[in-house]
Amino acid sequence: MSGENQRVDAPHSPYAVPTAPVPPVPPVPPVPPQSRLRRLAPPGLTLAAAGLAFAYVGAVDPNEPGHYPVCPLFRLTGILCPGCGGLRSAHAFAHGDLITALGANALAVAGYFVFAGFMILWLVRAGRGGPTPRFSLRRPHWWIIGVLALVFVVVRNLPFGTALAP
Repeated sequence: MSGENQRVDAPHSPYAVPTAPVPPVPPVPPVPPQSRLRRLAPPGLTLAAAGLAFAYVGAVDPNEPGHYPVCPLFRLTGILCPGCGGLRSAHAFAHGDLITALGANALAVAGYFVFAGFMILWLVRAGRGGPTPRFSLRRPHWWIIGVLALVFVVVRNLPFGTALAP
């Protein structure tokens, strides 16, 4: 066999794709470290907004009619949704009355504690220069949360679950 026959004719193939040289990727400049105040600003502002919302609900009593709109689901059907009683719960929680807050909406009180835990974690990580915490629950966990919320709604609307109704 001659050298001519051993050569592969790949560049002359109809399926060959011409390749262009890839330009080099410019290096990414390093990110300068942020100051502690700049790192604490997002969780601090989030906490301030939540605090202002609780202060408003604590000052304007939702038990007095006319201050807040009525739940549309409850108004149209008489069924208590998972959020019904949430404002009364927040009002009682803002005044430090945990028993009344649990009686108005236990699911909301659980949410307040989850939010507080998340905020503490976020503030600590921001103060140390760490990453922002993320809610990375897997699908089964979200299903469990949804089923628990559904059970909460069903039980609070049944005659024996009046302790969970606001």
